[in-house]
Amino acid sequence: MIHKGERNLITDVAGVRVGQAEDVAARTGVTVLLGDAPMMAAVDIRGGAPGTRDVLGLDSVPLVETVDAVVLSGGSAFGLDASSGVQAWLRERERGFRIAPDLPPVPIVSGAIIFDLANGGNKEWGEEPPYRRLGKRATGASDLDFALGNAGAGLGALAGTYKGGLGSASSISDDGFTVGALVVVNSVGSPVMPGMDAFWAYPFEQDGEFGGRAPKGPVRAGLDFPPDMKGAVRPAANTTIAIVATDAELTTLELRRIAMMAADGFARALRPVHTPFDGDLVYVVSTARHAPPQPRPLAVMRLGHMAADCLARAIARGVYEAETLGAFKSYRDTFP
Repeated sequence: MIHKGERNLITDVAGVRVGQAEDVAARTGVTVLLGDAPMMAAVDIRGGAPGTRDVLGLDSVPLVETVDAVVLSGGSAFGLDASSGVQAWLRERERGFRIAPDLPPVPIVSGAIIFDLANGGNKEWGEEPPYRRLGKRATGASDLDFALGNAGAGLGALAGTYKGGLGSASSISDDGFTVGALVVVNSVGSPVMPGMDAFWAYPFEQDGEFGGRAPKGPVRAGLDFPPDMKGAVRPAANTTIAIVATDAELTTLELRRIAMMAADGFARALRPVHTPFDGDLVYVVSTARHAPPQPRPLAVMRLGHMAADCLARAIARGVYEAETLGAFKSYRDTFP
């Protein structure tokens, strides 16, 4: 039996915390997943327009197989600088990979961004974009509890024609393994079934976590694009970026398989998905608190299955918890 965790957040996975910081005037922000210790990591990229920092080492045979933190940021390419602020915070605390005892540690931080430059905020920040400062502030604010919706990197996000946001969810297996998801929903595609108020992710909902609204009658998706997808579709302007965490001790190859399976959570919650205009990607990290049960391939299959469902739930929660911002109307204001 699989059930949601106590917080129903990614921080139900022991060994991770989440910090967030926003620039309200600019309608942008940063979300940081911080490990209590270095975390094994992998990434799966499905979108056609990703914006990333330091992901190549996660998709090869790296010297360092762990990360100290993963950063999700607004700001398009400007937001990639948020990782520098996170690194600075970690360096001040002597955290990072040590090449030699007499050399300073190098914090390993990977990050991904969404495009939120056209959401009406004031982006006239001069020569110093706010993202390095936001990254450092978010890391210092990391905790087990954190806000959803218009928070962190979700502040300026849009999901189809709805206000997007930051979502999270967790699942615990009957033998005590935990999987959690953290996601920023800024998609071209719609999270809502056409002609209804039900989320595409409704079959996976737990205890009314995103409104408890089921389809009213048969679902007829049609073969065309949904009418409530993002209208002004343009390259590099959309993305759903996510982190999945687990406490199971896994190898890099096993984490890559879970990342591939977890990416199906996008398709369970959004339509269309992985388009040429999206930068969809999912990180998977492990805090390695528990050895997985045998046989390992079966354990990886189960964890990947949990991850995909958990990610679909987190996407719907991110949209459900978001609030109207300027001209961008929230799901709950659209379907009161």
